[in-house]
Amino acid sequence: MQIQTLDLHFQGVPGTIAAYLLPHHAGCILIETGPGSTLEALTAGLARHGYQPEDVTDVFVTHIHLDHAGACGSLARRGARVHVHKRGLPHLQDPARLLASAERIYGDQMKPLWGEMLSVPEENLHALHDGQVDFVQGWEIRSYDTPGHATHHMAFLVGDTLFSGDIGGVRLEGPPLIMLPMPPPEFHLEQWRQSFEKIRSLPVRQVAATHFGIYPDVEEHWQLLGATLDAVEAWIEATLPSGPTLEELRALLPHWFQERAKAHGLAKHTGEAHEIANPAWMSAAGIQRYWQKHRNNPGR
Repeated sequence: MQIQTLDLHFQGVPGTIAAYLLPHHAGCILIETGPGSTLEALTAGLARHGYQPEDVTDVFVTHIHLDHAGACGSLARRGARVHVHKRGLPHLQDPARLLASAERIYGDQMKPLWGEMLSVPEENLHALHDGQVDFVQGWEIRSYDTPGHATHHMAFLVGDTLFSGDIGGVRLEGPPLIMLPMPPPEFHLEQWRQSFEKIRSLPVRQVAATHFGIYPDVEEHWQLLGATLDAVEAWIEATLPSGPTLEELRALLPHWFQERAKAHGLAKHTGEAHEIANPAWMSAAGIQRYWQKHRNNPGR
């Protein structure tokens, strides 16, 4: 049984958000669903492999952010069982707080970007814990608690494929480069490093990134991720002590992202795709909150 990549063409751009299809004799499993706004693309991707949304028996989401889990409710209401970190589960059952928080960030862009997010019925939810092993229709899926991007983040090991969500970084087409998605309120650099050590110790032969694609060059991927963590920390330590405002950070960070992209030889369109998959302005807010809560006032 072969893992298939479904390109959800987020905002009409290919290679930015993936869902992964695991076929079985009674239908299929999805790892990640993408947002509600790409449900049509998800349906088309399923159809290319001979499936309909009603054939999805199980969904595993790395975390509950809208670009990863926004379409869970739509699939659950067609029969899918949704597997999610125990801390994220209540927010899928009742996404009101999650949606209110996102609306404060995105304003009138909320609907165009993310579409509709429906609640998942309680009976369709299954809580995941660190080290848990689930056997689903012939697939063995191991869940690993991996905070750093979000406290409710899981990575999944299926055979020798690691579904890394956001903890493995954002890596798109072109020359190898990893960027970190660092949104508020839960970005935490030290936890990210601990999660990196955890996933790097696993018996992995390929990394399946939600943003975007399957990479067999695992050692290079780990080197890129480690170097990116170091680069982010160096930038934070050089920039944050002077106390820049959020507006200033939202100007500084995109420039740094763009300079890194140019230094690694990324084409302009790939740099733009990175910004769609991982908006720098959002990471600015995450970095500021992390600095104020964990680094500038470590005793808090």
